[in-house]
Amino acid sequence: MGEVLEQFFIFVGLLVCLVHLVKWVRFSKCIFLHFWKVSPRSFLKSMGQWAVITGAGDGIGKAYSFELARQGLNVVLISRTPEKLQAIATEIEWTIGSSVKIIQADFTKDDIYEYIKEKLKDLEIGILVNNVGMLPNLLPRHFLNTPDDIQSLIHCNITSVVKMTQLILKHMESRRKGLILNISSGAALFPWPLYSTYSASKAFVCTFSKALQAEYKEKGIIIQVLTPYAVSTPMTKYLNTNMITKTAEEFVKESLNYVTIGDETCGCLAHEILTLMFLSIKGKHSEPDPVMGLLQQCVSEVAPDSLHGLPQAECQHHIVLVG
Repeated sequence: MGEVLEQFFIFVGLLVCLVHLVKWVRFSKCIFLHFWKVSPRSFLKSMGQWAVITGAGDGIGKAYSFELARQGLNVVLISRTPEKLQAIATEIEWTIGSSVKIIQADFTKDDIYEYIKEKLKDLEIGILVNNVGMLPNLLPRHFLNTPDDIQSLIHCNITSVVKMTQLILKHMESRRKGLILNISSGAALFPWPLYSTYSASKAFVCTFSKALQAEYKEKGIIIQVLTPYAVSTPMTKYLNTNMITKTAEEFVKESLNYVTIGDETCGCLAHEILTLMFLSIKGKHSEPDPVMGLLQQCVSEVAPDSLHGLPQAECQHHIVLVG
C-alpha cells in the first residue's frame, strides 16, 4: 500500500511540474521570440493577397488595417460607419499603396452575411481578423442594470466570429493555408462580475478558436485567439496609456510577432505577465478561488451606478483589466 501511495504522489508531483513547465514555456516564447519560430515579414503576405478586418473603423481594427497593409496585403475593411471606412481607405491607398475595399455592415444584426459573402467573392483571402465587438457597459454594472441589448451583444461578439469564420475558412482549407486572428479579451480568462455578458461572450471566442485550431492545424491554417487586457480605444474611452494599457497601434504591431507561437496569446508581453500572475495565484490556492474572491470584493465595493458622473481618471482603475 505504501508503495502505491508513493507512486501516486510521484505521479501527481510530475503532473504539477508539467503544468507549470507548459505555462513557463508559453511565457518564454513571448520573451525570447528569436529562439522560437519567428515569422519573417513575408510570412503574412504569403497567406494570400487580401486581409479582411471586421470592426475596422476604429481602435484595434483600424490599427490592424494599417499594419497589414504595411506588410504588403490588400485589405477589406468592414464596419457600420461608411464615412470612417472611406477615410481610412483613402489614407491607406495614398500613404501605403495597398488596394482597399470597404463593406458597410452592422454586426449587431444577423442578416448581413449573404451581402458580405457576395462582396468577398473571388478574393484570395489569406488573413481574417475577427475584431468587431461591443462592451455594453464600460463602467461596472449588475446584470439587471445593463442596457437591454443582449441580443446585439451576442450577434456582435459571438455570431460575427462564427459566421465570418464560416465564410472564409472553407477557401483557406482548399488553399491549405490561412491565418485567422480572433480578438477576445483578458476578461475571458475568468468570470468577471459586473461585466458578466461581455466576459462570457469573450470566453466563447476563446473556446471556439482553440477547438477550431485543433481541427484545422494539420491543414496548414493558423487560428489564434488573442486575450488582451486594457487597450486604449474608443470602446474603452481612450484609457490613459501606461506599462499595461497599450495604444491600439502598439498592441497590434507587437501581436503580429506572436502569430506562430500557439493557439492563444495575450498579444503583448505586458499582458502575458499579467496573465501569468493571475494563473499563478489561482494555481497556488485551493477553493475558494482567490482571483474570484478579489473580483467579488470589487463587486461589493462598487455600486451599480456609483461610478457614473465621475471624471475618467477617477474610475480608470475599475476598468483597466477589461480588454
